[in-house]
Amino acid sequence: MNASGLLIQLGGTPLQSWGEHSAFTDRDTLAHPTRSGLIGMIASALGIPREQAVADSPKASAAETQFARLTRLRFTIRHDRPGVRLRDYHTVGGGYPAHRTVPTAKGERRSPGKATILSSRHYLADAAFTVAITAPDDPDLTAECAQALTTPHWPLHLGRRSCPPGALLLLSTEAPDPVAELLRVPMARPHPGDTPPGRTGTAQIPDTVTVRFTADTPFPAGFTGSASSRSPVTTLNDEPVRLTPRDRVHRSRPAYTATCSLPADLCKGYGLDYLTALDTHFHSVPSPSERTHT
Repeated sequence: MNASGLLIQLGGTPLQSWGEHSAFTDRDTLAHPTRSGLIGMIASALGIPREQAVADSPKASAAETQFARLTRLRFTIRHDRPGVRLRDYHTVGGGYPAHRTVPTAKGERRSPGKATILSSRHYLADAAFTVAITAPDDPDLTAECAQALTTPHWPLHLGRRSCPPGALLLLSTEAPDPVAELLRVPMARPHPGDTPPGRTGTAQIPDTVTVRFTADTPFPAGFTGSASSRSPVTTLNDEPVRLTPRDRVHRSRPAYTATCSLPADLCKGYGLDYLTALDTHFHSVPSPSERTHT
């Protein structure tokens, strides 16, 4: 049975950062959104404080139970644009007097020769993802998430507070089968037939484009993807157990991937052309054959 849910788009913003094993001065990013990052974003929209972001507490309060419910969510991600990896080199505390330097874990101040902290923070620049969110074991949960994302309690961010989402976040709040819809929603990428500036030629225009998908559960049996879509290809340490300020704990979970050939006409470019294509897709009346297919 197909699960209803919602579709969101993570793009239209310069930077995203989805860390999996970030620690201290090295803040990494995966090539796609993590479960922890997506659940944390929805928890922020719902107004769940970090002190109550606990999924495994035996004495959970109502808010903690609400956070535990979020772990029932399932995410299927279409990689519309992989983006470009960007490393941001940081220096913190250099040139300040001792009383203004960053304190150590013991509350002491560093000596002048050790006052500067160096760190690297990694981002995805110009990336875009379309995400199907379902909750097969909790039919009401996605509607609650959609309402929260429409009117978030706290500002949302794409993995890091310096990375706010774009203006276009919620694509559909009541998709009958959002995972299957990922095969039909227009993509914010150039059509392969578009000629880049300064280049001429008459090369044959392909009818399809190759698109990568990732998920935290096996893809449906009828999903048009590669054979590996039913078996995990790796594990990721991004299943949130506790996201409290000084005690963030994650556990590993299986990760699935699929590669699909989608019609090249789904590539609708950028700006007004893409927004018009989205509006047409979500508000046009499907033909009888399309209704039968879905």
